[in-house]
Amino acid sequence: MSHAVSVSHGEFGRATIYRLDRPIINHAHREGHIVYNIGGPAATMTVADSEVPCTATTATAISPWEPHSWNGSPEGEVVSLTLYIKPMWFLENSASAEYALKFGRSAITVTPVIDDLVKRLTAHLLEDEEHNGFDDLLFALTKESFEQTWHAAPQGSLNTACQRFSDFRVRRSLRLMEDRMTEDVDMEGIARSVGLSRPHFFKLFKQQMGVTPNIYLNTLRAEQAIEDLLTTDKSVTDIAHDLGFSSQASFTRFFSSNVGIAPSEYRRVAHCSSTAFPMIGQAGRLSGMPVSGVRN
Repeated sequence: MSHAVSVSHGEFGRATIYRLDRPIINHAHREGHIVYNIGGPAATMTVADSEVPCTATTATAISPWEPHSWNGSPEGEVVSLTLYIKPMWFLENSASAEYALKFGRSAITVTPVIDDLVKRLTAHLLEDEEHNGFDDLLFALTKESFEQTWHAAPQGSLNTACQRFSDFRVRRSLRLMEDRMTEDVDMEGIARSVGLSRPHFFKLFKQQMGVTPNIYLNTLRAEQAIEDLLTTDKSVTDIAHDLGFSSQASFTRFFSSNVGIAPSEYRRVAHCSSTAFPMIGQAGRLSGMPVSGVRN
């Protein structure tokens, strides 16, 4: 069974150390996502439709809303350092809007600078109970890795992120799903509400968002679950009920499949700083405008 060693939420993202011994199903995050292999055999991930190595020398980058799965390694358990970076960071730190919300490529070469930052952040998560300096290390590692993905990025890899949300029917469906995520959502009903047939809705949604409506809805529910685990005293059973699950067992299976570990374990190891962004809400929405205060 996979386990979390450490989880820390900070100013613009979070970092986790996982011990992974089984695959994780295809899913997505609204955050940018970077996975470093810090122990164990070479592993792979599937990002969109491509298999990407996750080894001591190659990390894996996943753009916001890019579908991906953890394949792991047949040789045994892998220890990973995994980053989840808020889209607002991309908007603030990309050289142009064309690069916002996307990595240049999925494979990151682990340079000596990146390797040093990985080791420093890992030690920080394992040893510093107060997590002072966490945000600075997370920022430095993200920036170095992000820029590395644009070195010799494949021609034509400039993103389609700016085209996302351009269709008013998709934008309306996003709001409807956020409003109804605690219910048994009928995707055919969502499609009718925005004036589309179910097949046309699924096709347009995938074109605009890069993921299916069902994966998007699962992401919303997983984010709400993490927010509740970190910021409320609700029991896991109550969180499951509030999110519309029929039982704690079904919620635990859902959370484990989409996050990688059980909700009770996530709550046990997670640390949330006073500067941490909420998982959901306006600060986490892709529709928000960039804010001032960009680090250099």
